[in-house]
Amino acid sequence: MELISQPIGYLMLALFALAMVSITYSFARWKSWDTKDGFLLANRNLGWQLGGTSIAASWIWAPALFVSIQMAYQKGLAGIFWFTAPNVLALAIFAFLAPRIRKLLPDGYTFPQFIKQRLGSERVHKVFLLPYFFYQLMSVTVQLYAGGSLLSLLTGISLNILMPVLLFIALTYTLISGLVATVVTDFVHMLMIFVIGGIIVPWTCTAGGGPAAIAQGVHGIEGVQSIFDPQVAFSFGIVTSIGLISGAICDQQYWQRSFAIKQEQLVKAFIFGSLLFGVVPIGVSALGFLAANPTSGVKLPIGADASLIGVQTVAHLLPGWAVVLFVVMVLGALSSALDSGLCATSTLWVTDVYKPKSNVDAVKSARLAMIGIALAGLLVALAVQYIPGFGLKQLWWVFNTISACVVVPTILSLYKDNLSEAGVFWGVLAAFFVGLPLFIYSNVVDKPVWIVASSLFIIGISTLFCLFWRAKK
Repeated sequence: MELISQPIGYLMLALFALAMVSITYSFARWKSWDTKDGFLLANRNLGWQLGGTSIAASWIWAPALFVSIQMAYQKGLAGIFWFTAPNVLALAIFAFLAPRIRKLLPDGYTFPQFIKQRLGSERVHKVFLLPYFFYQLMSVTVQLYAGGSLLSLLTGISLNILMPVLLFIALTYTLISGLVATVVTDFVHMLMIFVIGGIIVPWTCTAGGGPAAIAQGVHGIEGVQSIFDPQVAFSFGIVTSIGLISGAICDQQYWQRSFAIKQEQLVKAFIFGSLLFGVVPIGVSALGFLAANPTSGVKLPIGADASLIGVQTVAHLLPGWAVVLFVVMVLGALSSALDSGLCATSTLWVTDVYKPKSNVDAVKSARLAMIGIALAGLLVALAVQYIPGFGLKQLWWVFNTISACVVVPTILSLYKDNLSEAGVFWGVLAAFFVGLPLFIYSNVVDKPVWIVASSLFIIGISTLFCLFWRAKK
């Protein structure tokens, strides 16, 4: 399904890299990023506008642009609702969590740092570090593998070439100034998404017949009549909601921003970020509705994944250069999630593992941690290609479900004063060693009832241990 020639693809990557590095370097010249707080937290001085934009951009991972269109195409309004609502809610929840952790740990850096102080437990701290580091590893891996696969299909460039190139671009500009680089480029990426999307989506819809043509596809190719269709809610909505909300709450990227944004602007930043994110999937969903209209003439090539229906719609109705713009938009989304994962890892390493004694050592260690997680993510992404039956869906299972194992203890630790250290420890282990295998097996045999039940079991077992295990006085 090569829609862009390889030379154009390489040129696009080179120009994108040059632009991001230039923007980052220009901004870093007058920002104080060469201290621990400066590199990791932008001196805790982010305003709600830049902070909120960064929150939204880092949550728009590249394939999500395609998956939102796919859900609209397949399941209509119900699909886009169950994709968008939990995504927005996952970020909006931090309007409550972020001010709370800043009150309890004003000078903090990470959530594992907080849980260690809150419960005074080394073993709980280590149990939390595993999913927090693993989530960032999977974040890097998914961006490289899934985003790279999509770009490879569109440009014809080998995935084994694309993944290292994409990683090198994000790593190069992020190493310059840490979170400052991420926030500044997030703003640029978000601007790219809105400007390009604001041109491509309305133009495609107009070329495809306008509002009337879109209206004929709002039930998707599966003909789902109600936005609250119980089958869609059960098979897609529940598991997606648990995974997305757990993923955000157990993602150091958003705790890092909770400590970096000005304390009095946290609520505004997360509400703004969640709403800004929501505009994107809702906006691009029009492409899915249009493709679902049987008279549109949009058809996926034989063997193509359904997630490519959006770009196929653009290619079918617009000139070739419009597809190039669409791919640039994907590059922006991919880079925002990728550089955020690198930054979050550096914060975890410097705060919870290495603990440097000087600013110079802290910045140096943070950069080395970025390089380490980048290489590890690349190796996993390269390996995934050669594991039979293992791909994006399986990666999604693993890292969101591991997050679900610790989501309830995370929330309770912020609000429950007598939370039991032993309850948290054994609850997380029970969810991990019993619930996670059940969830993976349920997906392997493709039993929707089992999938939902195992997801609820993970949440339920960790909750029971935390609530009913008495804390030592």
